[in-house]
Amino acid sequence: MASFFKRVYGPAMGLSLAFAALLPAHATEGTEVFADNSKIAAIGGSITEIVFALGEQSRLVARDSTSRYPEAALGLPDVGYMRQLSPEGVLSVNPSGILALHGSGPKEAVDVLKKTSIPFIEVPERYDREGILEKIHIVGKALGADAKADALAAEIDAKLEAAEKQTASIKDRKRILFVLSLQGGKILAAGSQTAADGIIKLSGGVNAIDGFSGYKQLSDEAVITARPDVILMMNNAGPAVSDDQLFASPSISSTPAGVARKVVRMDGGYLLGFGPRTADAIHDLAVSLYGGQVTD
Repeated sequence: MASFFKRVYGPAMGLSLAFAALLPAHATEGTEVFADNSKIAAIGGSITEIVFALGEQSRLVARDSTSRYPEAALGLPDVGYMRQLSPEGVLSVNPSGILALHGSGPKEAVDVLKKTSIPFIEVPERYDREGILEKIHIVGKALGADAKADALAAEIDAKLEAAEKQTASIKDRKRILFVLSLQGGKILAAGSQTAADGIIKLSGGVNAIDGFSGYKQLSDEAVITARPDVILMMNNAGPAVSDDQLFASPSISSTPAGVARKVVRMDGGYLLGFGPRTADAIHDLAVSLYGGQVTD
């Protein structure tokens, strides 16, 4: 998984041991509230979205490259892809605090940032309703906006509950295969404990892959055995894969999804962000899967 993103988003910027040695040591882990929240670097698309949804965007001085929504976020300096950060890039914006989604990396870069005098708050990532609400509360607390966070969490919670109920009456659940990439004829797919697995379940589907966690390359036999009814893909990540290329795969072509040429493509940040827009993403994916069976 990490190697795929590295190929897609470019090589990581090297770390400088001399640079790290010059940084002042400071215990920033365990911080919950920024003492100075005037210049925050947001790392992770959902983190940036939450800050904007709270109306606290004036505190942001930078974002990472996955933070592409709302459009106004694109006006902020970009410190790089969240999984391939360089300490120099993040520190170049002179932040008073760093608010980073769990999974930001590489580990060496994050370790360097945590050793600086700049407070570093890491936000957990869970792929369910409770995880989204937890993110909102943590971000709100960090920015000193607890009341706003409470109000936003209540609003999002109601939307998520309503979105999940839209497929509650559907009996025949679609089997979904999330394909992250198709390179050299090999399919990289999502197992359990992934954002793709989470959104599939919330949208009333069944992940066709249940034998492993994370993202792994599948054998042809595994694809055929999975019997997906629908292929789910992101439409803005990595080399483009056309429908013809996808369904030319011998393993996919022999599945129900291949026979019906059924593929759903959605924006990656929208589909897998697990932030303020996830209720809408759940609805849109559910409609793509079940059409008129989705109830309002």
